[in-house]
Amino acid sequence: MQQVYVLNNINEVAKVAWDAIGDRRVIAFHGEMGAGKTTLVHALCAARGVADIVGSPTFALVNEYVIPGKNPPGKIFHIDLYRLRSEQEAVQAGIEDWLYSDHIRLVEWPEKAPGLFPDDTCHIYLEVVDADRRKLRVE
Repeated sequence: MQQVYVLNNINEVAKVAWDAIGDRRVIAFHGEMGAGKTTLVHALCAARGVADIVGSPTFALVNEYVIPGKNPPGKIFHIDLYRLRSEQEAVQAGIEDWLYSDHIRLVEWPEKAPGLFPDDTCHIYLEVVDADRRKLRVE
């Protein structure tokens, strides 16, 4: 799937992106700083009914959000690897425990630890087209 979208339509794009993601549970977000990775994660969480405040876990590494309506409730782990310097540092931080959990994992800056990701990881690439538009590619 590939689409250019206006930021005002990100909630609709999130719904289409979930369709393209399918049943994959690890989603890796690639893009330069300011490309809209966290903004898209927020929209994806909203599309799943997450009521928690969704923000960048840059300093905490991982934020946990609850998907309501399930018994027991499902979870989304929002992981940000930006501050890590190496794959080894990711291992030491316990990132593998989250990456291989049973919950949905949304990971920003996956290039910091590419060898840790499961083979069935969905990769989303974001590019800035201009101030209001982004290009989204789901693989």
